[in-house]
Amino acid sequence: MTALHPLDLRSLTEQLHKAHAMTRPLMLDIIGHACRRIPSLGDKRTARLTRLVDAEAWADAALALLELDLPMWQVRRIAYDDGEWHCALSRERELPDWLDAAVEARHADLALALLSAFVEVRALAIEVSRPSVPSARPMLDPLYEPVACHNSR
Repeated sequence: MTALHPLDLRSLTEQLHKAHAMTRPLMLDIIGHACRRIPSLGDKRTARLTRLVDAEAWADAALALLELDLPMWQVRRIAYDDGEWHCALSRERELPDWLDAAVEARHADLALALLSAFVEVRALAIEVSRPSVPSARPMLDPLYEPVACHNSR
């Protein structure tokens, strides 16, 4: 299984933003660097994705990739406005918009917008999994002694 690194995801995000259209090498980069579950699913579960990539059905392949690799996430919204596709992925799409913590992305190409949102979810998962404080406990001063204070008023 490929380990996800923030630099890989940042690079993929840049590639997706700069791309004008989806290509097979870009899709394989995304599968190879951003997917955690796909390598372990086996050929039977990924056969449909493989067929869609071979047929260059990029939007359908992006949706299949989301279904396989992010089973807890769903497409909340796909909208086309002013020359761009706006895609939102959510874990709780039944919630009102103002309560939902959806991940959104946009691009002129639908598949690239979907995959940009996918990579954003992966980056968010890495951020959440990193501890915000060091895991090692600091050395205590040997002269330190805790004191209990009790307010008796």
